[in-house]
Amino acid sequence: MRRTTGKLLAVAALAGSLAATTAGPALADPPAVPLAQDIVGVGSHTTGPLLNAFSAAYDAYLTGLGDTTSPRLRSWDATGPSPITTKAGAPAIIRPYDVGTGLAAFHAVPSGIDFVRADRGPQVGDPTTDLFVALAKDAVSWTATNGGHAPANLSAAQLKGIYSCAITNWQQIDPSLANATIKPFLPTPGSGTRSVFLTAIGNPTSGPCVTNGLQENQGTDPVLNDPDAVFPYSVGHYVGQVYYGRSTTTDAPGRLTVRNINGIAAVNPTAQTINPTFTVTAFGRLVSDVVRQADWTATDAHGQALRNVFGNRGWICGNSVATALIRTHGFLTLPPAACGSTSHS
Repeated sequence: MRRTTGKLLAVAALAGSLAATTAGPALADPPAVPLAQDIVGVGSHTTGPLLNAFSAAYDAYLTGLGDTTSPRLRSWDATGPSPITTKAGAPAIIRPYDVGTGLAAFHAVPSGIDFVRADRGPQVGDPTTDLFVALAKDAVSWTATNGGHAPANLSAAQLKGIYSCAITNWQQIDPSLANATIKPFLPTPGSGTRSVFLTAIGNPTSGPCVTNGLQENQGTDPVLNDPDAVFPYSVGHYVGQVYYGRSTTTDAPGRLTVRNINGIAAVNPTAQTINPTFTVTAFGRLVSDVVRQADWTATDAHGQALRNVFGNRGWICGNSVATALIRTHGFLTLPPAACGSTSHS
């Protein structure tokens, strides 16, 4: 799929792709049902807007090269009408809304899904044939309503107490805080943001005070417009929403603001990035794209297309437009040797 072209075509490709790096709201589902040969993904909401932007930029890149035949990159949002037909010839499925439901569909309907957006790493129970291809660095913190009763910082132990329902009132944390009941919320059970957050605070057993099942990273949910709400959130997704215009009417932080953990700030507001120091704590994580090992190593056109998009020498890891998109969606880029590297359970 890679080609040597003349200078004019290279300039055209760059010009077409650069348009996709400008800040703006998240792009939507594929404009039409993708072709059977296209590289199609579903999964986590955390990197959904980024993969949508990649799709537009990669398409522009290929078009600029005069390439009208290579597989295009396509990504389905985690929210929207359901069911969906992921690509031509595939059966309709219930729209996956997180990495867990994305992987379930990936295994159930292999003809219709080529990759899954993952906001967690490999876990016990994942098939060893699922390869997690590293994309970028992210972190998970907690959010609370601006102007509400929550403090600016909580320790991991205090968060564990909140989510196990051992701590139910703000005055148990500090007598100077409001005498009000804390309202902890969690994303859907298959959410990578949920699993990373709970692991980092010590794997508490979710108590009866916890409300489960919210869509990750959507602070516009009316139940979160509460002075006592506490909700885990992708720091990178939040940075993209707040600083780079990656919000929509439904995909936005609303009144939520990201808070600190163990005295370490999750966001560097001056640099408008995730705080790198925070990413090396237990709350840091890699975001990845999951592919099938057999597809990844195949010598056919499909395998080559996957590697040309996601691999260490592929477009995402090597193209300056892709790098800019990672940053303007709030995530931190990986070192050259780490981008596109693979791991499995």
